[in-house]
Amino acid sequence: MRATLTRYAVPGWGDGELWTLGDVVLAHDFKFGAAARPLDPVSDTAATTEHSLSKRALARAAIAARPTRRSELRSSGEAIDTNLRQSPLDKEPCLTPLVLANELVARLTEYLAGGDAALDDVELDLSWATPFQRAVADALRGVPRGEVVTYGELAALAGFPGAARAAGSFCARNRFALLVPCHRVVAAAGIGGYGTIGTGVKRRLLALEGVVA
Repeated sequence: MRATLTRYAVPGWGDGELWTLGDVVLAHDFKFGAAARPLDPVSDTAATTEHSLSKRALARAAIAARPTRRSELRSSGEAIDTNLRQSPLDKEPCLTPLVLANELVARLTEYLAGGDAALDDVELDLSWATPFQRAVADALRGVPRGEVVTYGELAALAGFPGAARAAGSFCARNRFALLVPCHRVVAAAGIGGYGTIGTGVKRRLLALEGVVA
């Protein structure tokens, strides 16, 4: 079985790339602010070629190809290495969309339209994760819609008190956009960053959930 790529767009928000393998999500990348155009995810996916895939998407789809280096933890519990490495795919991706992908695209589109679509029950591939990374991902997926936590609180929820910086590094490299809701994590003294995307998108996502930040 090969990884399946489904590309889609949400007008007013941007373009998404969803990688699945069977009934498991390998990665989800969303380019906020892209010139999104209305399209059918099935027909668009079928028209996609290997050459049109971004290097970033190819790397994110190869999660299981090479295990991530284990985080080294200081005595305080802070992970000093949470770099998430990926390897290029060694095979051409299968571009036939699955039922899971189409259902999830519909949910993501509904969520970005302000609907109460559930995203926390989707099975994610975390086989690459260290115990610390898995714990942070699980804790973050447990933060309810409409609530926020600080990086320190997230680390404590994950069982690693004192590892706020490492929790922030995990969020910055999140490979499951929206499915692992890093936008619900804020700094102790303000909204905090949102990877390379910026705080404007983070505020907008939180506003969808009724949070003013």
